[in-house]
Amino acid sequence: MNVQAPSAGLGTLLRSARLRAGLTQQQLAGLSTISVRAIRDLEQGRVQHPRKDTIRLLADTMRLSGTRRATLQLAVENASVAGTLGDLYGVELAPPPAPLRPLTGRVAELRALTGLLGAEHERLLTVVGLPGVGKSRLAQEAALCFHARAKAPVLWVAMDRGAEEPSGMPQRPQSALVGWVRSLLAQGGNGGAMDELAGLVRDKPTLLVLDGYDAAPGGLGPGLLALLHSCERLKVLITSRRPERTLDGRLMPLAPLPLPGGPCHPVRRPAAPAAEQAGSAVELMLSYVSHLRPDLLPTESVVTTVARICHALDGLPQALEAAGSWLLLYSPEQLLEIVRSTPLALIDGAAPPLPGDSPQLSGLLADTVRELGPRLAALLRAVAPLTGPWTVEAAARALGIPPAVAARDVHALVLHGLLRQLPAAAGGPARFGVLNLVRRLSLAQPPAPCAPATPPGAAGQAPVPAAAVA
Repeated sequence: MNVQAPSAGLGTLLRSARLRAGLTQQQLAGLSTISVRAIRDLEQGRVQHPRKDTIRLLADTMRLSGTRRATLQLAVENASVAGTLGDLYGVELAPPPAPLRPLTGRVAELRALTGLLGAEHERLLTVVGLPGVGKSRLAQEAALCFHARAKAPVLWVAMDRGAEEPSGMPQRPQSALVGWVRSLLAQGGNGGAMDELAGLVRDKPTLLVLDGYDAAPGGLGPGLLALLHSCERLKVLITSRRPERTLDGRLMPLAPLPLPGGPCHPVRRPAAPAAEQAGSAVELMLSYVSHLRPDLLPTESVVTTVARICHALDGLPQALEAAGSWLLLYSPEQLLEIVRSTPLALIDGAAPPLPGDSPQLSGLLADTVRELGPRLAALLRAVAPLTGPWTVEAAARALGIPPAVAARDVHALVLHGLLRQLPAAAGGPARFGVLNLVRRLSLAQPPAPCAPATPPGAAGQAPVPAAAVA
């Protein structure tokens, strides 16, 4: 890959790109919404430091990608692509984004993920789970550990363009590099896009993080595998709310935070001091209580109420944070009553969304349930009314399907994060429960157009009776 930038300035680069696109200044202005005067000033060198949005609009209009787009972006700061890449992969390594707060819980998950990243033979890892479960935050912590231990660059690419740096931020070589990598991936991993990226990485140890792989263009899987074959020291870490079947790497499901007393049996009468009962979810929720309501001491009563709130919200970190924002309006006891009756009304937070914000949690969760195939949707609707643990065998009997089919479908629902595996008796079969938020969303969905496959002569689809609970 040739990444050497021309020695020309921003004005010359912009004019060359415009002529290459076959556009006049008036045409470029009309298509980009940038004024003719602004374009003329840029090309004549009267403006050296335009806004980031201006360069992005012009590059989009001229359909610049790859090295040409990065060269134009970096020309704003009089930097060259070759110099930038040399810095990032030489003296100054590309770091992952710095966290805004400590990681709560997830000690075992972080240990497992960093162990996989440190293994020589593990090169493609996917963290999969529900929206709001903390996939990005876990990947961020693991990437920081990898960066510190391996002294290797980390290319963190948020596949959702809404996660890019704000337009008011100064142009940095690191952000231009990530923008360039994102533009290559946006081409679907086809043609010479992955060849350009492979030319950058080559034999250098590198971690590529694709955060929010669900937003990736179709057909990225084959190109990503080809990139891994070309770069033997490259590792790829993906976060996704759906398991990607076209990829052959290691899959790591991420469940919600642990809850005290069992997710299906909320604590009613604490038998131990409050401090000993607080699990990871309760610890996180108590942190919101402490800074939003410093007048509330972590008494046994408060901790018990918080634990019940965590159960109602499944220990889902983003849901807990959103519900915590309502503590400025409601007491913990009032908040508990609301989450028991209408939890979906609180999980998007008290503050209204701003233009350009990511989709809200309730909508993302609803999409996850809505996108299930007919057979998985029918199974989820059948077990959703249950408030106690159930087994695969019990579900198979009640649905009239072979145990192998039920096991496959339950496994798929677990990978999607819609079920939580519950403690089983010693030597007994695995037991499961539907998350509370998922239960409400599933029961609100219309029935699937077709029932799951059943063996010849089997009974029709029916809800799981109470006798099926194991």
